[in-house]
Amino acid sequence: MLTPRAGLPLHVVVAPDKFKGSLTALEVAERIGTGFGAGFAAALAPGAPARPEPVLRTTALPVADGGEGTVEAALAAGWRPLRVQVAGPTGQRVPAVLARDGDVALVEMAQASGLDRLPGGRRAPLAASTRGTGELVRAALDDGARELVLAVGGSASTDGGAGLLAALGARLLDAEGAPVPDGGAGLARLARVELDGLDPRARRARWTLAADVDNPLLGERGAAAVFGPQKGASAADVAVLEAALTRFADALAAAGAQDARELAGAGAAGGTGLVALGLLGARRRPGVEVVLELAGWAHRTAGADLVITGEGSFDEQSLGGKTPVGVAAAAARLGAPVVVLSGRRALAQQRWRAAGFTDARALTDLEPDPATCIAHAGALLERLARGLGAEVAAELSAAGRWGTRPGAG
Repeated sequence: MLTPRAGLPLHVVVAPDKFKGSLTALEVAERIGTGFGAGFAAALAPGAPARPEPVLRTTALPVADGGEGTVEAALAAGWRPLRVQVAGPTGQRVPAVLARDGDVALVEMAQASGLDRLPGGRRAPLAASTRGTGELVRAALDDGARELVLAVGGSASTDGGAGLLAALGARLLDAEGAPVPDGGAGLARLARVELDGLDPRARRARWTLAADVDNPLLGERGAAAVFGPQKGASAADVAVLEAALTRFADALAAAGAQDARELAGAGAAGGTGLVALGLLGARRRPGVEVVLELAGWAHRTAGADLVITGEGSFDEQSLGGKTPVGVAAAAARLGAPVVVLSGRRALAQQRWRAAGFTDARALTDLEPDPATCIAHAGALLERLARGLGAEVAAELSAAGRWGTRPGAG
C-alpha cells in the first residue's frame, strides 16, 4: 500500500467528513485514529524497530465539503467560535455558531438556514428564508471580520439570498412600498430593491463563496428546477419560485447590482450565489478546497505517508466534489496514497481507483445490515480502521525495513 519516508515515525493523516446521522467529522477522525493506532501497534510489536521514538504519528484533520460540519472542521483546527441566536429558515430563533480567525469569519449557511433547522423537519420550499444567514454575517462584521467565507451547502431556502440581503439592511419592497414577506414566494410581490441601507461593511469585505455547484440562477439547470424538489417543492412550487427568482434578479439589476443570473454558481443554495457573486463580489471556490485550506492542510500534512478519509456514503455523488475526492486530490499533491473508509460503498472498484483511491472499505463489509451500521457506526468504524492499521504494519514488517518513497530524503 505504501513505502514510507526513511526513518520514523510513520505519518498518517486522518481527514474525514461526518457520517451523517451517526458521527460528526471529529468523532469519525477520533474513531479512525484510535482503531488504526491499535491495529498498527498490535501487528507491528513483534518486529518493531528498537528505537526510542514512536513508530506512528497520527494527525486528525476533520473536514467538510462546505455543508453541515464546515464550522466544526474550522473549530477543530483551532478557530474561535462565536455563538449567536438567529432566525431559522421559517423565522423561529435558533442557536448558531460561526468560526473566527484573525480578520476571517466562516459562516456556514446550514447553521441558520439549513434543512436541519426546519421545525420538525417539515420542508417549507416557498417560505424558507436566508435571513438567519444574513444575521450570522452581521454578527461576524460586528465582531470585526473583514473577510467572509460563506459555505452554502445544505440550505432549506430558494429565495435568491433575499433574506440575507434584508438582514444586512437592504429593503425589498412591493408596489405599495411595504416589505415583501420572507421566502422565495414572497418575491412574487417584489417591485424594487433599495440598497441605500445595506451595511457598508458587507460591501467592503472580501467574500468567498464555498460552493461546489456551478448552476446558474434560472432555467432547467437553475436553483428552482434542480434543487427546489430536494427542498420539498412540487412542480407548481418550482414554477412559482422560478418566476419569483426572475423578478428578484431583475430588481437587483435595476438597483445597480451586477446581473449575475447566468454566472456559474448563481444558483447555489437556492440562488444565494446571485447576491454573493453579483452584489458582494464573491469569488466561488469548491467547498472542500476552502475547508482544507482553512483547516491548515498545507502545514499539518507535511511528510504524510498515508491519508485516510471517509464519509457516510461513498457513491457517485462523492465523485462530484464531495470531501473524499477533494482530500484525494490534495493527497496526490503530497505523493501519499489515500484510503476511504465509509458507511456504505456504492462505487465499483474501477471507479474509485480512477478517482485516485488506493483502497476503499465500508462498515457494510463488516455488517451487512444498514440499520446496525448506523446504530453502531463508531465501534464498527474503529474495527474497520484497526484492520487497516494491522495490514499496514504487517506490510512494513514483511518488508523488513522502513523504505524510502521516491523523492523522499
